[in-house]
Amino acid sequence: MMRNGLPHATAGQRIGLLGGSFNPPHRGHVHISKAALKRFNLDQVWWLVSPGNPLKADVPAAMETRLAACLAISDHPKIKVTDFEAQVGTRYTAQMLEAMFARRRGVKFVWLMGADNLSTFHRWQRWEWIMENVPVGVIARPGDRTSARMSKAAKRYEGFRLRGNQSWMLADAVPPAWCFINVPMVDISSTDIRARGGWKR
Repeated sequence: MMRNGLPHATAGQRIGLLGGSFNPPHRGHVHISKAALKRFNLDQVWWLVSPGNPLKADVPAAMETRLAACLAISDHPKIKVTDFEAQVGTRYTAQMLEAMFARRRGVKFVWLMGADNLSTFHRWQRWEWIMENVPVGVIARPGDRTSARMSKAAKRYEGFRLRGNQSWMLADAVPPAWCFINVPMVDISSTDIRARGGWKR
């Protein structure tokens, strides 16, 4: 079985964590990862390929299939791919982060998400713990900006939001801290690709 262990990082490095099923990965994932590297002043972005999303009924393609596709499309030396969540047996982001923190002590992590995820973030298990234990970088995608800015999480932690021109400070900020950035849009999604029959399991 294909395994992709936890990438190497040393204390003090700034690492963005982009979680998801990547079912399939696409150029939009690469686009926001490159934007995050630049805007949040990160040393690397790690794609955390999850076994599945507890909030979605769809069963994703096999982990080996998705890992291989991620490795094929992640054409940047600072983008790393891992199935860490499957290896440690966690199902929820908060659990995974606790395991990550224990294994990479001293690393400055930033949790990355699209603005669509911020809209429903309050449905995640222990979402407040996540906000209060890791800086969060939110990257705008088509059609998600208004609902994200009006979301329960955005309102709850409005006082801890960095302005877009402060995004480079996020990884060094003490949580709770989050930043919403706008980047040039790539209007593509895994759902659209599956609907068009462009993802063969």
